[in-house]
Amino acid sequence: MTDLSPLLDRVDAAARCLIEGDARGYFDLLPHAGDYTLMSPYGGDVDHGATVTDEAVAGIAAWFQGGEVELEVVAAHHSADLAVLVLIERQHGRIGGLDQDWSLRVTLVFRRADDRWLLLHRHADALTHRIDHDTLAALARGVRPGSAPDTEAPA
Repeated sequence: MTDLSPLLDRVDAAARCLIEGDARGYFDLLPHAGDYTLMSPYGGDVDHGATVTDEAVAGIAAWFQGGEVELEVVAAHHSADLAVLVLIERQHGRIGGLDQDWSLRVTLVFRRADDRWLLLHRHADALTHRIDHDTLAALARGVRPGSAPDTEAPA
């Protein structure tokens, strides 16, 4: 078995890079596998691959403009060649031009390649207060909180 402390230190440093808008630092600390997948907190389709382009780096720098991060490790599991980290990224900073909380529930999956861990998968969603089934169903239908109630067509 492997001690995950060095990996956790890199994950922490990478999260700090990201909140500061340093995408290159993030990718340097957490190299991604060629078959990497991302389920981002923005929803939508699963992204495949992680190509670091100048455009992506500039976009991250424009969106994340500084802040603080504290990682809470909920669980860490590993075998010789796989590691799974379940985390809460407690983040607060200037994001999208607004001073705000940006805390996320995150699951990271790593695969060992030779002597290093490659990020294979990231799943992140907003850390919010618990909501009920009806609210979740309304959000899934695209109804925004605070908008007029949606109506369904009669059957």
